[in-house]
Amino acid sequence: MSDPAVLIVDDEPAIRRLIRTTLASQNWRITEAGTGEMALRMVMESPPDIVLLDLGLPDRDGVDVLRRIREVSPTLPVVILSVRDDERGKVAALEAGADDYVTKPFSMAELVARLRNALRHALQQEGTIPLFVSGDLSVDLVRRQIFRDGTEIRLSPREWDILRMLVRYAGRVLTHQTIMGQLWGATGDVQQLRVYIRQIRQKIEIDPERPRHILTETGVGYRLVQL
Repeated sequence: MSDPAVLIVDDEPAIRRLIRTTLASQNWRITEAGTGEMALRMVMESPPDIVLLDLGLPDRDGVDVLRRIREVSPTLPVVILSVRDDERGKVAALEAGADDYVTKPFSMAELVARLRNALRHALQQEGTIPLFVSGDLSVDLVRRQIFRDGTEIRLSPREWDILRMLVRYAGRVLTHQTIMGQLWGATGDVQQLRVYIRQIRQKIEIDPERPRHILTETGVGYRLVQL
């Protein structure tokens, strides 16, 4: 597999330089854009493997750029990078199709990990991955079986539906609204979803109070990580 190509979209040269230096040292291929219009043109002319998109662009709102990218390429991974730390902004970006969201100031190690997770998810989406393995956890989507350290775990039908959805989008933040919309429609309740997540953690996590598999994005939703 060739080295991944990332398009860094940010109007701050210092931020682009920091990200470029780190990613280049890990053999990423890098292109840059300082405006939303330039980014859209580059996505259409020479699509990268992944886009790192700042929301605070000088010419147009980053969420609008994201929506336009989704019209052109529904499956292109997009990770948001922004100083906006409010829950509403995160939810808006994720609902518009972002794969993940990193808040400035950020750790480069975390940023690289999130970029790699988004790329992994995109590869999974290209073909259904019947077996998900992460650390001590394995989920067989075909046989509907879950194992932790070789011991089979039983879930209720609703718990299975939630875990299956998290597996399908492993590495990506799923908002409460996205999960409830697909599983319950308009009748979903966030508190009910939290109860189900807690029940699933009781069964698949070694320490449910300090989960390693299903992480909470406070006020936003949940993310299944691949260890």
